[in-house]
Amino acid sequence: MIDWTTYQLFLAGLMLTTGSLNTLSAKWADMFSAKGCHGDREHAFTHPFVQAVGMFLGEFSCIAALYILLCYDRRRPEPKINPGQSFNPLLFFPPAMCDMTATSIMYVALNMTSASSFQMLRGAVIIFTGLLSVAFLGRRLLPSQWLGIFITILGLVIVGLADFFSGHKDDTHKLSDVLTGDLLIIMAQIIVSVQMVLEEKIVYKHDVHPLRAVGTEGFFGFFVLSLLLIPMYFIHVGNFSDNPRQVLEDALDAFCQIGHQPLILLALLGNTVSIAFFNFAGISVTKEISATTRMVLDSLRTLVIWVVSLALGWEQFHGLQVLGFLVLLVGTALYNGLHRPLLARIPCFAAMVNTEEQEDSPGESERLLGDGSVQTGDQS
Repeated sequence: MIDWTTYQLFLAGLMLTTGSLNTLSAKWADMFSAKGCHGDREHAFTHPFVQAVGMFLGEFSCIAALYILLCYDRRRPEPKINPGQSFNPLLFFPPAMCDMTATSIMYVALNMTSASSFQMLRGAVIIFTGLLSVAFLGRRLLPSQWLGIFITILGLVIVGLADFFSGHKDDTHKLSDVLTGDLLIIMAQIIVSVQMVLEEKIVYKHDVHPLRAVGTEGFFGFFVLSLLLIPMYFIHVGNFSDNPRQVLEDALDAFCQIGHQPLILLALLGNTVSIAFFNFAGISVTKEISATTRMVLDSLRTLVIWVVSLALGWEQFHGLQVLGFLVLLVGTALYNGLHRPLLARIPCFAAMVNTEEQEDSPGESERLLGDGSVQTGDQS
């Protein structure tokens, strides 16, 4: 049995809690209705791009967190934190634009589907990341990783079927909206996988602290998306938008709704603050415990989101969703090599595990801590 210190338990709990709150607070904001700017009737708060701006503000705040940690570390007799070397911030612009696009699409999708399906379907990222890493990074995937990809595809099909059957009984979302939302989430994972490959191909070569990388991407996402809110205010998209003016994004309507229903602001602040603490906790868990623990906790937050959504009455129980979650969990575990410690204890599988470990590329922990490079793929 692993003996964790109080600080390690705190970090694990912080990562699990803030990671779950990030999705739940975004969904909570979507469930509010309030009046808009011009005495409009009450309407749902459907402002995914405004929510995405708030999330990037949270990521941008990681820069402040880094400087606080560095100031604290410098007071020690022997500083332990490597602040990294100077670098060109524009290196982070391409992955930041991928992050901005994918996050915006996912927040649009979250208006259409349940929080638990939203989180489960994000597991599709390993499929596209694996395929793109083979195509563009020249990586060889292990047999267990290919098996993990195929099992993940099966899990996605099961979750989609669960949404299909539950969509007939859902009063809050039409079946077509639920299925469209699910497809948008999977499409967004293609963009996220491009982001991860860009980060590995370009950013890993530079000595950049992870919090600085997250903060820099957050700055670009916040700045560019804030500017894009201006043309979005004038782009009419018809019935695709649920705001009264039927434009791509009506930021003024969002602020008016917040003024009429202050709890929306609480939900948005929860999303902004939770993403900052989630990134800090995730990086700290990798450093203080292990990258494997980080992967396990990230999978567990899907379970927390699903249980909380059921408890709050946001969605109905469906057995297929449980099966889909378990299948996705197995697929993710196989892809990330979480099966190896278990199989290594079985004599007949020990040799196979040793062969896999020799063929495998350096894991997340080595990339993140060994050479000062950065892992920023899972920021939300």
